[in-house]
Amino acid sequence: MKQEKTQVAIVGGGLTGLSAAVFLAAHGVHATLLERHPDTSTHPKARAINPRTMELYRAVGMEERVRAGRSPISGNTDLVHVETLAGEERVRMPNASPEDIGRISPTQWTLIDQNQLEPILRERAVEAGADVRFHTRVDAVEEDTGGVLLRTTDLGSGKSTELRAAYVIAADGSRSPVREMLSIGAHGRGTITDLVSFFFEADLEPALRGRKIIAAYVNNPEVRGTIIPIDNDRRWVINVSFFPERGESAADFTEERCVELVRAAVGIPGLPLKIESVAMPAWDISARVADAFATRRVFFAGDAAHVMPPTGAFGASTGIQDAYNLAWKLALVLEGKAGPGLLESYGAERRPVAEETVKQAMLRFAVREGKQFRDVADELLDETTMTFGYCYPAGAVVAESGAPDALIEDPEHPSGRPGARAPHVPLKGERGPLSTLDLFGDGFVLLADSAGGRWAETAARAARELGLTLTVHAIGPGAGLADEDGRFRQRYGLAAGGAVLVRPDGFVCWRSTTGRPGEERNEVALALRHVLARD
Repeated sequence: MKQEKTQVAIVGGGLTGLSAAVFLAAHGVHATLLERHPDTSTHPKARAINPRTMELYRAVGMEERVRAGRSPISGNTDLVHVETLAGEERVRMPNASPEDIGRISPTQWTLIDQNQLEPILRERAVEAGADVRFHTRVDAVEEDTGGVLLRTTDLGSGKSTELRAAYVIAADGSRSPVREMLSIGAHGRGTITDLVSFFFEADLEPALRGRKIIAAYVNNPEVRGTIIPIDNDRRWVINVSFFPERGESAADFTEERCVELVRAAVGIPGLPLKIESVAMPAWDISARVADAFATRRVFFAGDAAHVMPPTGAFGASTGIQDAYNLAWKLALVLEGKAGPGLLESYGAERRPVAEETVKQAMLRFAVREGKQFRDVADELLDETTMTFGYCYPAGAVVAESGAPDALIEDPEHPSGRPGARAPHVPLKGERGPLSTLDLFGDGFVLLADSAGGRWAETAARAARELGLTLTVHAIGPGAGLADEDGRFRQRYGLAAGGAVLVRPDGFVCWRSTTGRPGEERNEVALALRHVLARD
């Protein structure tokens, strides 16, 4: 049997797997992606990409390309909980305004259907040199000390192939065959509800009463489900729960039954409508987190690592952020510029974030199921905090003595501490306005207050010593980058002349507030050695 080789094999061609291929290519890593389905998704599925994830696409030059594919509902804002669409609202979930987000990020939410985003990512991955193979099943995954052997089958031709990879990213969905092959379990509530989805056409404006909904969560004695607009006009999809423990099944959803359910959900008896199809397969909403996010050489990402209810639109973005966290680490280890210990930080960083994100999605789902908002309000983190405020208290960072080890911080008042997302600060450079976030992505970056002395010299010495790309940017009066609102020191927690080291994924990994690079020892090099597991 022919054996092929690749640096990283990606199992799964959904949003997480395709994004992983794009991110790895941006770091110069050759990846081979294997997806058992013949093509990208035909169902809208995930419909929103949060601003933090848009920052990642911005970093690889894809922000405008993704925005160009946004859905017809991109201007909609309302997430409502109702007994019926025509009835009174039970609760409207709070969401941040563009102005609120603009203080934290240079990006915004993008409403784009999964079946629109996946082809964009696939095209970019192929352009960047990834080997993308759809209609290819992974039959076996075997690890050893030197790599991973994958046995695959081309489902079109029936041809079998062996693929040898240094590492594997398993992004193969909530029931992850790779995770099962490697006997990695998962914990959590498990399946919460079984559902069917079907498309229909109808004029719902009398029930909407001018509202521009992203989704309406319906809960009444006849139907429990979600109405979602497709074209913002007459085409809709409804996801409806059914209960096998009551003897119900997907086969119960005949066309006549679907008409009844739509009318019960909308709250208009006799509503004229057309059911497009009742042939969609059943699916489920679950809540689980993998017991481990990695073995020796296999890393679980996206739904393979964590699956959660869609309430909050956290799932797709969390998986894409997994891939971004992992891509730069794999690249540096493969180049020999970091020790294998750097890869151990993936689970240490991403698993606590996954646990909290699943919890937040579950709290929102409880409201969808009928719980009062006030009953969950004390535990509920607002959308903006969950999007931007998660931190890595442990992992590839140099923790500060006495620093808080909280998983979450307020992104409106960022700390700039190691383990936190590097804050957005508007800057003005020679080519015009930009954000501090536009300085990250290719390698490590040292941001230095312009009142400092010899940070550039210190950083250059560290880069030579470690064979790394390390870019230095001075910010402030007299520097190449002007801090227009004077908040750089405040938002990064720096005194005059201080500096902060930022990882390729835009997270702070070390900070000096003294303004003195040090003569006896190179603090930047010591920090990088620790982060890269080269101690």
